[in-house]
Amino acid sequence: MKRSVGWGAAGAVAATVVGAEVARRRARSEDDDLEDQLGTGESFKVEADDGAVLDGVVIGDGPDVVLSHCWTGTRDVWSPVTSRLLDAGHRLVLYDQRGHGTSTLGDTAPTVAQLGDDLRSVLEAVDARYAVVAGHSMGGMAVQALAVDHPDVTAQRVRALVLVSTASRLTGLMYLGHVAATVVGNELVGRLVAGRIGSVLVRPTAGRSISRRHLAITQSGFSTTPSAVRLAYLKAMQAMDLRDGLADVAVPTTVVVGRRDVLTPVRFSQAIVAAIPGARLVEVPGAGHMLPFEAPDLLADLIAQAHGDGSTDAVPTALTPTTNSSGEGGHR
Repeated sequence: MKRSVGWGAAGAVAATVVGAEVARRRARSEDDDLEDQLGTGESFKVEADDGAVLDGVVIGDGPDVVLSHCWTGTRDVWSPVTSRLLDAGHRLVLYDQRGHGTSTLGDTAPTVAQLGDDLRSVLEAVDARYAVVAGHSMGGMAVQALAVDHPDVTAQRVRALVLVSTASRLTGLMYLGHVAATVVGNELVGRLVAGRIGSVLVRPTAGRSISRRHLAITQSGFSTTPSAVRLAYLKAMQAMDLRDGLADVAVPTTVVVGRRDVLTPVRFSQAIVAAIPGARLVEVPGAGHMLPFEAPDLLADLIAQAHGDGSTDAVPTALTPTTNSSGEGGHR
């Protein structure tokens, strides 16, 4: 694996959300401000043995946070959380998964284990130390694969894991086999999502509330990811089964899920918490699958807490986490 990295810092951004209208305006303002800040960060590239090139950026200064994004997304999905963590004084590492955004796919068919390998290489390339590593959806699968397949690297470089809207194995709603593959691998579907009805098609991914701006990012991510890449990753996720290795995960783990998540339902998060010793579960009422957009304050708080920057008192009472202290249970 070839690696190159540059270093740099960027300023912080902050705003206070008061009411729904201000929240919508802030979503756009933060995204725009973050784009400016990312431009002042230092880019890095990681080249894999199969020719894939991962494109990423390091921004800010302070305790390390590494963010891994979802299927058909890019690092932009983390933008609302990123702005809050910059304001809190963290050094952030963001990258596009292979085949997504500005990263290339490589010559081999993608697997979830490969995503874990890529994440390991990113940690090494940026020399992450005592990092909180957070992953959303497919990014959460990459984080689990890192912890399961690379325990030594995890022990050396990772302080804690935050798994957001994810699964260790896909069953039921997500495991639709040939039907799902036919849909996501169809170029016409990509064009429909890119069109006027696209926001309607992606709206079920969220819960009660999400801004138009963030729906548009979700819509764009799906439609601009090549259909062959969408299909290849769907097959990779359908083939994934990380359950057996989770019992050996030895770093503190927080699992977060929206109670209205129809893509990776609460039971998937409960299964992860039941498998990882000491893991805690935080359920978000009214939220769906896109928690980086729907609950950025909560995610930023949980990541900061995992770094020791705050206490669990910062978690609202309705979200008080349950903890699995024995490797069993962990459910409400």
